[in-house]
Amino acid sequence: MIGKGKAISHTKASIEYGWNQEKDAKIIYKQNLIGENPSEITGEFKIIQSQNENCKRNTFSFVLSPTAEDGRKLDIKRLTNITDEFIKDLNLEDRQAIAFVHNDKDHKHIHLYVNRINFKGIAYKDNFIGKRAQKAAERVAIKFKLQTVKQVQEQKLERIKCIRNDIKQKHEFCLTKLKPTSFQDYVDKMKKLDIEVVPVISKSEQLQGFRYKYKAVNLKGSEVHRELSINKVAPKLQFNQNFKKNYQLKSGIQLSGKIVSLPINISSNIILLLAKKTIKNIITHSM
Repeated sequence: MIGKGKAISHTKASIEYGWNQEKDAKIIYKQNLIGENPSEITGEFKIIQSQNENCKRNTFSFVLSPTAEDGRKLDIKRLTNITDEFIKDLNLEDRQAIAFVHNDKDHKHIHLYVNRINFKGIAYKDNFIGKRAQKAAERVAIKFKLQTVKQVQEQKLERIKCIRNDIKQKHEFCLTKLKPTSFQDYVDKMKKLDIEVVPVISKSEQLQGFRYKYKAVNLKGSEVHRELSINKVAPKLQFNQNFKKNYQLKSGIQLSGKIVSLPINISSNIILLLAKKTIKNIITHSM
């Protein structure tokens, strides 16, 4: 079961979506509410939210998605129990909440809306709420003997084990035989081996890692093998001795048509390795 969560400000629109009859929606959970339609429910939320005008994203929107196989086995009672347990796990049981089950696309899932503001006007902290929702969903899945995200991921990786091995072998061939001299060179040379390497770049224009596309499969480096994490790839590239100077001059590296920075630990390690190589060459030459 996958759990997602975020704080939102568009309460009415979200509850209207949850209530959508085109998706065969049914109310499976209702707490501290008496309204009979989205407008009435939203009005009740707003009465409590008016006690805390500083909190703008004052409603939590959660989605709980069992696997399609598990979803077919879950009746309304079990879905209600899952929702109740999820709310308790996040310590949200003292607030207004409403949840719906959607049955569209042969994939049963729950939409849950919870008031961030409690009856004392205190806002629930939303730090890392997405991650916390994910962890809560995993604990609930284990309790109800449903498949967790980790189990689904492990099954997926096992099914494509041969493809993962192919990517790893081509990666090793690229590093040892083709000897790429930069991240861009690595991307280009892997492409010649039929592997599309896609840089993962953060909003702050920092390189976070790579994704690998091969035979209609798209995987994070760590999903292929731990040796394909950026921390493992970077030290094995054949950077030239001008890396430090060029990196500082350009405030980053050239990659996929833009200048991106590297995490400080990676750029520092590259510079350290180059320094060690220089010292080694000097000693060898002297001897």
